[in-house]
Amino acid sequence: MKNIRDIRIADFDYPLPDEKIPRHPLAERDSCKLLVSMPDGGILHRTFSDLPGLLPERTLMVCNETRVINARIRFEKSTGSKIEVFLLEPLSPEDYVLMFQSTGSCRWGCLVGNLKRWKEGALVKKLDIDGRIVELRATKVRPLDGNGQEILFEWDDPEVTFASVVDAAGYIPIPPYLKRDSEESDSDDYQTVYARVKGSVAAPTAGLHFTPQLFDRLRGAGVDVAPLALHVGAGTFQPVKSETIGGHPMHTEVFSIGRESLEKIVSVIREGRKITAVGTTSVRTLESLPYIGAQLKSGNVTLHVDQWSPYTEGVELHGDVIENLVSILDYMKEKGADTLTASTSIMIAPGFKWRIVDVVVTNFHQPQSTLLLLVSSFLDRDPGRSPLQWRRIYDEALGHAYRFLSYGDACLLFPRS
Repeated sequence: MKNIRDIRIADFDYPLPDEKIPRHPLAERDSCKLLVSMPDGGILHRTFSDLPGLLPERTLMVCNETRVINARIRFEKSTGSKIEVFLLEPLSPEDYVLMFQSTGSCRWGCLVGNLKRWKEGALVKKLDIDGRIVELRATKVRPLDGNGQEILFEWDDPEVTFASVVDAAGYIPIPPYLKRDSEESDSDDYQTVYARVKGSVAAPTAGLHFTPQLFDRLRGAGVDVAPLALHVGAGTFQPVKSETIGGHPMHTEVFSIGRESLEKIVSVIREGRKITAVGTTSVRTLESLPYIGAQLKSGNVTLHVDQWSPYTEGVELHGDVIENLVSILDYMKEKGADTLTASTSIMIAPGFKWRIVDVVVTNFHQPQSTLLLLVSSFLDRDPGRSPLQWRRIYDEALGHAYRFLSYGDACLLFPRS
């Protein structure tokens, strides 16, 4: 545990010129470059549309079907001051599904831009929702930990849901490193083609490269697909400010997974087939599941994985992975639930013991980010091996005109054998 906490984030730095960060995606999603890191450490250069011929035979591909919401809502006061309210997490109702079905009012934890200009009173915005004029009011309730504010939203049409309010009032919250305002095209570009469950303030960007036609080819090649949903929070952009990762508080994200997907995962592991995770959000969800199962077996129903649980002495995964996953299925059956909803702040860094994910599809990540720690850990699982494969990959990509971050190119990663 001490060694994990002492990992220096500066060891996961690399030069990223601004011109390597595209402001918009390619016109054809699956035409981007695909760097393949092979089990023997070799590197191949392919195109994303080549994916069906590169994945393991009969793999189960797990995708995050979260949908990015229009989380940035801009108000203008009568004085002309502009205030932006950024939706972070639902407070009342706490459940994402119930939140977006809310009518009349709801409460969110938010960041507020230009807060000093919002002294008192409500912010008001008129909306046109399917031809109905709706007045939206935002009122400060109380400060939250960090820089957040609890905001009460109210609207004057009882037949309008908050989902419709957000769609009409807000903007897609594209990442700050794109250095531009949201554009109309981002409403489509910054969503995966399989986005379904509303709740994210950032896209699971590895999934942006898929097209319906590519899914047809994948299924034709024997690839099975299982969905889950992890709602990506603004914390995904939070830089590591501490010298070592032991001082970095990982953000918590809510995830859900259905019974059918869990049953597929159990079957694949039993049969010795491979599980391919699309994106680090899918990775974090999948690798959190054994800990949730172990908690349930011990009678702990908090349904949350702490960031240091995988490294804490005394926190053991009693039984094998299948037993722990089956304990989740048993819990769901007992509760009469078709979907498990839980949360995770898991930290995946060199030294992490991988239990579920065999292959990862991902994008290129920011320097000194926790996502680079995850990639490094995945590629070099042998604790006696220097975790430098990630650097070889990034140096190779920088030298071959790859595009980085959200609208950039992709990697297909196999752990080194």
